[in-house]
Amino acid sequence: MNRAWSIFAAILLAAALLLAGYLGGRHQSAAAPSAANTPASATDSAGKVLYWYDPMLPEQHFPKPGLSPMGMEMVPKYADTDTAQAGVSIDPRTVENLGLRTVVVQRRVLDRSLRVPGTISWDLRQATTVSARADGIVTHLDVRAPFTTVVTGQPLAELLSAQWSSAIAEYAALLQARSPDAQALRAAAHQRLLVLGLTGSDIRTAVRGHGTKSAVILRAPQAGVVVTVDVREGQRVNAGQTLMTLNGLSTVWVEAELPQADGVAAGTPVTATVDAQPGRIFHGTVEALLPQVDTVSRTRRARIVLHNPDATLAPGMFATVTLHPAAGSVVPVVPDGAVIDTGAATRVIVADSNGHFHPLVVRAGHSVDGYTAILSGLQGGERVVVSGQFLLDSEASLSGALGRLSAPAPADTMPAPAGSAPPPMPDMPGGQP
Repeated sequence: MNRAWSIFAAILLAAALLLAGYLGGRHQSAAAPSAANTPASATDSAGKVLYWYDPMLPEQHFPKPGLSPMGMEMVPKYADTDTAQAGVSIDPRTVENLGLRTVVVQRRVLDRSLRVPGTISWDLRQATTVSARADGIVTHLDVRAPFTTVVTGQPLAELLSAQWSSAIAEYAALLQARSPDAQALRAAAHQRLLVLGLTGSDIRTAVRGHGTKSAVILRAPQAGVVVTVDVREGQRVNAGQTLMTLNGLSTVWVEAELPQADGVAAGTPVTATVDAQPGRIFHGTVEALLPQVDTVSRTRRARIVLHNPDATLAPGMFATVTLHPAAGSVVPVVPDGAVIDTGAATRVIVADSNGHFHPLVVRAGHSVDGYTAILSGLQGGERVVVSGQFLLDSEASLSGALGRLSAPAPADTMPAPAGSAPPPMPDMPGGQP
């Protein structure tokens, strides 16, 4: 009997302990909301609470305390505190184990040299066409094959033309005229010969040989290369028909494809090298940026003029072109590895003196030799993370912060925190909570 009473007393004691624990738990959960609101009630001594935020997502603001969407307990932001304190803090030993490395942001002029391949072609501004100014017959060709090098005034072909012969005979007959009317006719005949394409030297030669040789010699108007020969000896030609095409070689063109928004403009200095002339450097300038963009490579074609004093550069050669845009202004520069480009925004991770890491939106400029210019967002002197960013994301859950960077929401549209006002739990059947 005493044994049964002992067992019954133990059961009653256990039930009493369970009841006391249950009542204590309900009392703590009922007191939790008031405890959560304690910081807001203490604003008189600590300062006015502007908003509440998650230390992992300092850019998100909430009007009430509680749990953030990430499940973290939010902390207040007071009016007399510095926003620079918001960030992610990592233990120094963890930083060392992760291999995080930071560098100081420098301010300097970032060299904007651009190196691209190109192909040499004819400078079409030096192209000249030799044509027949009158109907005639090609009696002799001095240049019979294309790509023959000629000098200024060198004979190219002889053309026999009845129109030229009659005009030369008329001018020769009026050379000895004395009357004013005859002299006027002589001047008109001389002008007619010039219109037919004869030079002063051709006219004098034709007049001296009048009666013995009526063919007119066509000469090279400039030094260069005969690119095409379009006639043969004995061929009849019409007025205006092309006989030959010449092109000078004192300068050549280089067609190069440039990335868009590279800062290159007409007049930009250029240096070039070619495999056929190792060790030599050719100088030139950008003549024009052609109004055409390749839809596949998204590049723009530039026309570059290179000086070719000894005619060593020939069309078809491949060249490596280095463009030297004008020096820019002094800007903050960071290593390329510090820039995080998500497509929608560009960011860097800044480390402060308190061991906090802050994701910061920046506007990046051009990149040269492993460094990127920062046009806005950094002033210089800050420390940015250049290695181990992905480990930092994993260790401190910064991936959420980097993906949610946006402008702070207005106070009247701030989202409600996850744990600010949980709905009441319905009573379970049988009166259990």
